Amino acid sequence: MDEKYWYLKGCPLFEQLDDEQIARLEADSQIKTFERKSLVYLPHDQSDSMLLLISGRVRIYHITGEGKEALLAFIDPGEVFGELGVVGQQEREEFAETMEVSQIIKIPRQSISQLMQTQPTLTLEFTQMIALRRQRFERRLKSLMFQPNRDRLIHLLLELAERYGSPHEEGVILKIKLSHQELANLIGSTRETVTVVLGELQLEKLVKVQRRQLILKKMEALAQQIDAPPPSISSRRAGK
Repeated sequence: MDEKYWYLKGCPLFEQLDDEQIARLEADSQIKTFERKSLVYLPHDQSDSMLLLISGRVRIYHITGEGKEALLAFIDPGEVFGELGVVGQQEREEFAETMEVSQIIKIPRQSISQLMQTQPTLTLEFTQMIALRRQRFERRLKSLMFQPNRDRLIHLLLELAERYGSPHEEGVILKIKLSHQELANLIGSTRETVTVVLGELQLEKLVKVQRRQLILKKMEALAQQIDAPPPSISSRRAGK
């Protein structure tokens, strides 16, 4: 067994599998390194596998009818993506692009399907994962359609805080660096608009921007502006 074995074993989706089952997955899978800003797949590509990110970061997005990027999700190490290929989707629907140099394992559809036949818990967890991700995609798209730019950006900042936030002396710092253009892509807006809204939030002392890093100074006040509960931030994220 090579390094793929340990990466597969460490994936939460596969943690209930025994060594023999993991070894079979390892034998069937392929590992590949992608350079920064490489397309992992495109819409209409054949959807014949599920992908596991080992290192780096991947973004999932689609292009709107107006030609704008709408970013649907970030994929972090240990997470799978492109999972609909396992449940019969014939073609990809979104773009998947690396944000930095990334290592990815490609797991064939047939290998996952065979495991599901003997592992009901794997099937259940897989179904729940798909449902949750679809729900997040739909919620983000609905937000892009019906909310003003300011509300969309605040929703995004709170979402990022829940996933990447770490306690900071001035509030909560986001342990992910995004340019104004990347933030704009996430909310289906423009770089200029994001710059203006962030400037407003800074003047209101709700956020602080420093070197492409964001500090949310008053999380509860931000959440109140969009009638949402403030995200839960674990102190264990500090220093990551």
